[in-house]
Amino acid sequence: MREDQVPPRRRCGAAIVYQRLLETDNAFRTHQLELDNFTVARSLNVTERLTGPVIIPVVVHVIWQTDEENISDAQVRSQLAVLNDDFRSRNPDRINVPAVWRPVVADTNIEFVLATTDPDGEPTTGITRTRTQRGAFRTDDTVKFRASGGVDAWPADQYLNIWVCDLADGLLGYAQFPGGPADTDGVVVLHTAFGTEGTARGPFNLGRTTTHEVGHWLNLFHIWGDSNDCSGSDQVDDTPPAQLPNFGQPTFPSVSCNNGPDGDMFMNYMDYVDDVAMFMFTRGQAARMDATLTRMRSGFLDLAVNQTPVAGGAPADNLSVNADTCE
Repeated sequence: MREDQVPPRRRCGAAIVYQRLLETDNAFRTHQLELDNFTVARSLNVTERLTGPVIIPVVVHVIWQTDEENISDAQVRSQLAVLNDDFRSRNPDRINVPAVWRPVVADTNIEFVLATTDPDGEPTTGITRTRTQRGAFRTDDTVKFRASGGVDAWPADQYLNIWVCDLADGLLGYAQFPGGPADTDGVVVLHTAFGTEGTARGPFNLGRTTTHEVGHWLNLFHIWGDSNDCSGSDQVDDTPPAQLPNFGQPTFPSVSCNNGPDGDMFMNYMDYVDDVAMFMFTRGQAARMDATLTRMRSGFLDLAVNQTPVAGGAPADNLSVNADTCE
């Protein structure tokens, strides 16, 4: 997306990649079915949930053609801080969640750190930089291979790979759901929608695009179920049905699919609203991510956890209620 443009609306390519894998990859279909069955079974027994934070080492691959696209280390770190605040429910704007849904706001117990050791055992900053001769990338995964102008993934069972680059077609990002090929596993984010400083631009300059895409990477679907007739489902019980994605900064309540009086949970990270309007994961979504880490991304449970996550904000248990907001 040249000429410093920012898409006027959020657009995510994860559903495109998901459908492509369902149609072309038998192993992915099998893995998704196994994970769905495991997720349902695990949801019936809360005593089997993981305890203690799960630490995810992250490698950020910066793919750049122009100097602006070669984002700073500080911009990368700002994104890690957002991920940790959002996934641990330490984000200050969580007070804007409508009162009806505050009881289901979740601390997912997942934290993210920039990797300190590369696949060869050498020290690393957790950031790689690759100059490319390609223009904007698409959902065809060319950004994930050095041979096609990107950079190869680090082992997907040890690192969350995030590629930051220029994207075409109005995309802010896309992710691969669990169970797909290891060499394309991870998240891709437009550099102007990554982090909170540097090239990040409103209305997608609070780091929530990466929060959204990492949600997909942990097996969360869009909250409206990617249908347009109220028949879709995100397979989570504590998120209400919604007809379509919400955009911009909706006013509560935003009713669809006979889901009044409270309407759509548009402030959920898995909707399409602007960064400033999304604040929460639910307990059901947290349980789904927990099942994913236990089953399909269990390699992360065996990694050393003696690293300090980048974080900001207040602890989740200090959540205060703002009765004048979003009601």
